[in-house]
Amino acid sequence: MNPALAFARSRGLPGAATTALAAAVVTTLAAGSRVDLPDFRYLVDFSVPVAAVAPVAYAVVLATTLHTPQADLEHLSARPVHLYRRLYLAVLTLFAVALAALPLLSGAPGGLVAASARNAVGHLGLAALSARLFGTGLGWLLPLGALGPTLLMGVAEDNTPEWWAWPIQGPSSAGAAVVAGALWLAGMLVPEAPVRKAEAEAAR
Repeated sequence: MNPALAFARSRGLPGAATTALAAAVVTTLAAGSRVDLPDFRYLVDFSVPVAAVAPVAYAVVLATTLHTPQADLEHLSARPVHLYRRLYLAVLTLFAVALAALPLLSGAPGGLVAASARNAVGHLGLAALSARLFGTGLGWLLPLGALGPTLLMGVAEDNTPEWWAWPIQGPSSAGAAVVAGALWLAGMLVPEAPVRKAEAEAAR
């Protein structure tokens, strides 16, 4: 079997990719809809397009493929598997960005698609970082965990996004783009947690 295909299948990528694609199709059909943010602190009237929130779903679904039941064998491999994992993250990110661009087919404006693509990159970075810190089976934890505070406390009293609520910032926000890029780089470069590395060494 082709090594790349075996690598993907061992992580359940075909099923996860199909699920993420289905979510992207639904998002494309509802591209004109918006999500009202029920901020808990202030009486605000703020909403974001569905397409800007959907990348969280893509990241959570695709994060499940960061885990493999063959992790111990990969740790014992003579090949530099960590390089394959980083390449795999890059492929997942490109796929998530492609999903974020699907609303263009329904006439969504370019700015909305740019914000959605930015969020896809940032949330995939969060997923990879979560997998590095807490184990590959918990890659979904950080992107999903960050969603609640963003939706519930991410709008300031003046009805604008808080500085830290980068996923709901507009497409022209340079700060949001920097944060998303930094999260992705952190997910790509942060080494595996020392405890997990020690477990792998003990298995040798």
